[in-house]
Amino acid sequence: MTTACGGLSHCRVALAFAVVFDLLGVVALLVGVFVPLEVKGRDFGDLLVYTGALMVLMSLGGWVMWYSGNIEGLSSSKEVGHIGNAVERIARTLSRKIRTHRSRRGP
Repeated sequence: MTTACGGLSHCRVALAFAVVFDLLGVVALLVGVFVPLEVKGRDFGDLLVYTGALMVLMSLGGWVMWYSGNIEGLSSSKEVGHIGNAVERIARTLSRKIRTHRSRRGP
């Protein structure tokens, strides 16, 4: 598959998770900051600010999975190190499972 966005072909679920949580987190954060939300005298702005910040933080996990699943051609274990190999193995295994599960379901 040679397209302009060929790098997006792997780990689409992780990419979608990261983008959706980024968008929802930023929207919740901005609504919590700029919209006065009071219900029965209680302010819910802080709740949205904290929830938005947590959603953006959770999206970082999706970005890490997407990025590490798209790494191609890491050479030897001497360059990456023992921990790097473990992270790469976990990311690639999860990416393959998601890809095979999706290919069994169909488009």
